[in-house]
Amino acid sequence: MKFAHLADCHLGSWRQPELQELNLESFKVAIKACIKEKVEFILFSGDLFDSPFPAIEILKETFAEFRKLKDEGIKSYIIAGSHDYSVSGKTFLDVLEKAGFCEICKYEEKQNEIILKPIIYKSYYIYGYPGKKSGLEVQELSKIKINESYQENFRILMLHTTITEVKGNLPIESVDLDKMPKADYYALGHIHVDFEQEINNKPVIYGGPTFPNNFKELEEIKQGSFYIIDVVGYTKITKKEINLKEVESIKIELEDALTGTQKIIQELEKRNLKDKIVLLRVSGNLKKGKVSDIKFQEIQEYLEKVGVYSFLKNTAKLEAEKQEIKIKLQANEMEKVEEVLVEKYEKENPSDLNELIFPLMSVLNKEKQEGEKTAIFESRLFSELEKVLKMEL
Repeated sequence: MKFAHLADCHLGSWRQPELQELNLESFKVAIKACIKEKVEFILFSGDLFDSPFPAIEILKETFAEFRKLKDEGIKSYIIAGSHDYSVSGKTFLDVLEKAGFCEICKYEEKQNEIILKPIIYKSYYIYGYPGKKSGLEVQELSKIKINESYQENFRILMLHTTITEVKGNLPIESVDLDKMPKADYYALGHIHVDFEQEINNKPVIYGGPTFPNNFKELEEIKQGSFYIIDVVGYTKITKKEINLKEVESIKIELEDALTGTQKIIQELEKRNLKDKIVLLRVSGNLKKGKVSDIKFQEIQEYLEKVGVYSFLKNTAKLEAEKQEIKIKLQANEMEKVEEVLVEKYEKENPSDLNELIFPLMSVLNKEKQEGEKTAIFESRLFSELEKVLKMEL
């Protein structure tokens, strides 16, 4: 028996049209490979789509790929992920199922238990429970059960969640896989990492993503992947990589934003960037100029000229140096602090209204006199403000 395991396709996720197209093409490559490998079924362990209701063009392309699988007699078994899950329980995964292109793993809630119902394919029993927003499935997973009378069959458990073995020191909820129902293959989705391990001599695999889903993932994993599993007396695991475009990561640290554009372009000129995804991460504490002084539009135009496939930038760790105001004052000179701060504000924010700052401060610093009634104090205050602002309050 040979089957495939895909996860975290996130079709429709990228805002950049060229990367959304590349995401879809990576999915098509995986489907084509599954057909070529003559797998009997494919497991999709969550986040096929990036939202419960993807754009119509994404749906058309996706349905066309599932039709190819159906025409080849390849079964598709699916669970929802945290992105394509809907609280209402209705998503376009249901439309795929209604069209006869897939089967969604089902379950039944009984008192304090969640009974997973198997999809039976020959001697294979396939179980699954969906991922949910914000990891809400984690608490529920402690309740899942399967019928233990099927132990002689090859059991597959599909989950879209975080397992304790993969979360490391991250402060997120996770599930201990050894507390889950026993299975012969654990088809996982949700965490976009290269994770292949055995628990109790059984394979535990995070299957995706089929294409990186954000800037950081493009930097770190660069390409997509999926798995082919061949059960031939033992379980043979083969990772299939999907690499349609090369990723070029460039990291530059700046102190001077005024020369930043030139420095970045000079670094770009050293590299062959044609038809690549270019990731530019700019960091540093700017001692001269502001982030806006870096002409990213000029950089973009240069990259288009040399024929890059796509350009993404990240300036999250680039900031202007914070200027400290150092004032030497005697204990009786604290009022000078206000003068210095106002003078600095006026320089950075020129306006004709700045001449009102000190008069307004003077009026608003006035205090209620001893024995003065509140109404009289307020009337006096408004009268003086009218004089300063030259308007009726």
